[in-house]
Order: sequence, then structure tokens, then C-alpha cells
Amino acid sequence: MKFGIIGTGTIGRFHAEAIRAMEGGTLHSVYNHSAEKAAALAAEFGVKSYSDLAEFLADPELEIVTIATPSGAHFDPTIAALMAGKHVICEKPLEITTERIDRLITAASVSGRTLAAILNRRFNPAMTAFKAAADEGRLGRIVSASCYVKWFRDQAYYDSAAWRGTLALDGGGALMNQAIHNIDALLHLAGPVRSVQANTACLAHERIEVEDMAVAILEFKNGARGVIEGSTCSWSKNGHPGRVQICGTEGSVFLADETFEVWDFKNERPEDAGIREHLMRGNQPGMGANDPKAIQFYQHQRNFEEVVSAIREGREPGTSAPEARKSVALIEAIYQSAANDGAKTFL
Repeated sequence: MKFGIIGTGTIGRFHAEAIRAMEGGTLHSVYNHSAEKAAALAAEFGVKSYSDLAEFLADPELEIVTIATPSGAHFDPTIAALMAGKHVICEKPLEITTERIDRLITAASVSGRTLAAILNRRFNPAMTAFKAAADEGRLGRIVSASCYVKWFRDQAYYDSAAWRGTLALDGGGALMNQAIHNIDALLHLAGPVRSVQANTACLAHERIEVEDMAVAILEFKNGARGVIEGSTCSWSKNGHPGRVQICGTEGSVFLADETFEVWDFKNERPEDAGIREHLMRGNQPGMGANDPKAIQFYQHQRNFEEVVSAIREGREPGTSAPEARKSVALIEAIYQSAANDGAKTFL
């Protein structure tokens, strides 16, 4: 299938790399309102460039559009692409409010096209093993489920673009932008949350409207308790990995980025030895913890491949819009609780 990208910045180029490496799709075109920027990325990848959105979307060969604009600028290009009859894969968060996401889901239904998100941290061997263990009940009753993203972004990161750190275009800070993939993983593994109590703050940055530190206490619908901690002011020489930790009455698993710190079950299985041999954590630096450019594109590649397979098979992709909505709904509830001095907020 032929892909086009809306947005030619760092994330747009990231998409281009992933599409070039994938099976089942090729990069066909790129769009940016700046003709110069569109032409530069298009020349690098040998594809068409457009600076007129209507012309870009009118191309009959274009089948799938990926959205690589700032978070709060996902809505309009996604709607335009869906109404033009294109399938859409949108960067995280799918949009910065559930109200906008619901409108996008409706538009996808009306157009009869697939709307999917990039939930790329679902696509690695450790996550596959973790999800299988959770679904098979190997953890027993889940009693504790938490995630921790203690990353660092310097002031220059926020100063590098006028939209960074704004509520209108970032939608939030350490949670909505940096921790959202780990929050998605937590919900993917442990199930939905019933209520939250939260506190947020901006402790180490200037001239931003969003949090660089957040802590939330969770009560899951299955009765488990947990914590979400997200930060962009936690300095470390090598960067802390993003962690998802789940404990149950019959097992505990602690995931750090793409490897395990703990893989421990009351009832061992033969495959556990292989997981401990190949997927246990060494001394790796945190993946994107200090430098967002350090994140590898292979999980985006697999995300794109999953969506193409789903379209061809006539099914919903594993990274569907309703799946992507879950993490945004939880983050919204956390922000609401924090705005109300930590009052319990129900989802």
C-alpha cells in the first residue's frame, strides 16, 4: 500500500524511515505547508512532495496517510484525510482530548476507512511475552500495576519550537507526551482504571504551560492498586528506562523499556528459561529517556505493518482509535484530579 506523510519534521522523517523499512507498504508522498521542507524530505526519500493539502489528498494512488504534526494539530489533517477516502495512522496521542478522538472515530465510521494510532511500544518481544503471561492468568490475581517514566528534557527542548509545552498543541506535559506509551502499556496489560487521585507540577522548566512532574494513585476495575509517575526533569547520565511493573498473587513482572528486570512466577514453564536468557535487562541506557532522537523506528515499522495487515484482512487493527482513546481518557482524569487538589476522579 502507498503511504503519504503529513508533517516533515523529526517525527515525519521518523515515519519515512519506518515506512521505507516495512513490508506491505511504500512511501509515496509527503506534505508540508512549506514547499521547501516538503521538497527536502521528498528528495531524500525519492518521493513526491506537496505543499497544498487538497492536492496531496486528491492523489488517487495515495492509500494511507500518517499524521506527524504536533499533538494538538492532529484533528484537522486526520479529518481531511478520512473525508478524502484515505486510511489514517496518527502519532500519539491520537488527539489531546477524548472529545476530539470521539469525533475522529465518528468520521472514520462515516468514511468507511481505518483510523489507527501509533502505539509502538506494544511491538517488541518482551511486550508480547508480558501480554501473553497476563492474558493466560500466570500472574494470578493482579494486585499492583504501576508505570514510571523518569525522563529528562532540558529547557532547550521546550524552547526549540513555539508549540512545545503549550496546552493548545502539546495537550499536556510529561504524561501526555512522554509517559503516554507506558500508560498505554499499563492499561494494555492490567486492564481499565476505575479512579485516580493525582498531583502535577512544573518544577524545573520555564515558560511552559504543562507539567514536568506528575504522580497519580490508581484503582483498577479489577481491584488492583497502582501508581503512575511521569517526569521530564529527572536527570540521569544514561537515562532511566520507562518501567511497567505488575504483581499478582502468582507472579511478578517488571518491564524496563524492551527487557525485563523481573520475570518471576510461582508456576514455572519451560519457556521461562529462554525469556530470562534473551530478554533480561543488562546495563542498557533508557530508550529515549534523555534524547528523543535516540528512539529506534523498528516498532513504528511493526505498527505500520499491523495496520496494513488489518486493512487487508478487513479487521480492526490492534492499535485502533478506541484503543488509543484509553490512555488519553486516563490522562484527562489525572489532570482533572490534579486541578481539583487531588480529589478522586472516576473514569
